Amino acid sequence: MTFLLRYTRKVIVSNLANHLNVCHNKFVLYPKLIFVVFCCFLYNCQNNKIRRDQAPVIDSWVTKGDESVLFEMQKSTQFQASKSDSFPTIEVDVETQYQQIEGFGYTLTGGSAGLIKQMGTAQQKNLLDDLFLCKENGKCVSYIRLSMGASDLDEEVFSYNDIDPNSEDLSLEQFSIGRDTNSVIPILKEISNRNPTINIIATPWSPPLWMKTNKSAIGGKLLPKYYKVYALYFVKYILEMQKHGITINAVTVQNEPEHGGNNPSMNMDANEQNEFIKKYLGPGFKEAGLKVKIVLWDHNCDHPEYPISILNDPETNRFVYGSAFHLYAGDISALSKVHDLHPDKKLYLTEQWTGAKGAFSGDLMWHMKNVIIGSILNWSSVAMQWNLANDPNYKPHTPGGCTECKGAITIDGDNYVKNVSYYIIAHASAHIPVGSFRVKSNTKDDIHHVVFLTPDLRKVMIAINEEKEPKTFNLSENGKYALLSIPGESVVTYVWQ
Repeated sequence: MTFLLRYTRKVIVSNLANHLNVCHNKFVLYPKLIFVVFCCFLYNCQNNKIRRDQAPVIDSWVTKGDESVLFEMQKSTQFQASKSDSFPTIEVDVETQYQQIEGFGYTLTGGSAGLIKQMGTAQQKNLLDDLFLCKENGKCVSYIRLSMGASDLDEEVFSYNDIDPNSEDLSLEQFSIGRDTNSVIPILKEISNRNPTINIIATPWSPPLWMKTNKSAIGGKLLPKYYKVYALYFVKYILEMQKHGITINAVTVQNEPEHGGNNPSMNMDANEQNEFIKKYLGPGFKEAGLKVKIVLWDHNCDHPEYPISILNDPETNRFVYGSAFHLYAGDISALSKVHDLHPDKKLYLTEQWTGAKGAFSGDLMWHMKNVIIGSILNWSSVAMQWNLANDPNYKPHTPGGCTECKGAITIDGDNYVKNVSYYIIAHASAHIPVGSFRVKSNTKDDIHHVVFLTPDLRKVMIAINEEKEPKTFNLSENGKYALLSIPGESVVTYVWQ
């Protein structure tokens, strides 16, 4: 019968014409035609049965707070024609779309790059493949943040124009990114070989000391007389990176401009940042023909009025792509306050640390709820953790830099261990490629979640259960239902076609 059905499918079109005879304006059906139609009926029945047997399924990946399951695929769940009235329902509407996703990732600090660079060839390859080799349709870590010069997670402070702080170099003749060629640029090239379209945002922790009011790496302000040359400093950095095959997609003006106690750091208030962008950085990029995005703020959610005040200036607004946030103070809903007033501007969550003293479960739940789900629900297009890698002693760092910043990876010689930040980002980056859209779903306060539509039309939902007991719910999308359960204190990424 199987052979007969296959044969019928192949020849039915050609045979049908041969067995219809028009005679005296009447159709004459031959017995063979009746046989063909009957076989066609059988074929359709069998084909419908196959379709029923291959009903859409939901795949899922789970990480449990007790670390007994770490981003492991679970048994698939099949969609059904009806739901269970005993449980709440999350309804997904892929026709209602919100912001487009630009990526998920980490900061490749100088310290991170140095640790990765010193690994053996095979071990380094395994680590970089794990993080950056896109498995399918761009599903991998898709956004990298860099420091322009040193961050506090470099071994020592440096800029790209280190001269006597009491002198000046207005033409930046001594500008050099030579320090970055030791580790940062080689590792960036390895990353780009694995993901040529990875997005990169660069951020200064401090300008060269000679440009600052206090001539110190810690605190101080940018002297107004050096605004123009500092804009040129940005331009030269971007062009020099291009010479090494590295494309900088975006910059923020200053890391944490209201925190002048880090080493390195600099204070910059909203009026100063506005002036610098409006009269120097924006025009400087335009004159140089750079399409690099300018992003404001890059600090906490407690002062959304900082970026709002700059965006309110129409002369500056035209140069600005969006605003970046951290979440060491304030509430993640601050992003929506900026979006509501300036819906044409993008929002980023560019940094959030996990600490040496944090518990895996607590960090997993809080970061998934706020950094991933929370930021995206509040219009962010990017969600990033802080440091990519540290050694077992939470080094390297500058004197006075962060001594407890736990990277996504702890590297000890050639060996590495995945920490909680790895799994936080993996639950998003492994299934939500650049170009995905956040889509509508109804709010369930006890099941924090967010849903995406990917470029290949898959649907992805990230959900968490902060309670100790499992939570069961119906997932409804396009007239089909699935009964799902999230284990206690766990994160789940669901994927379906």
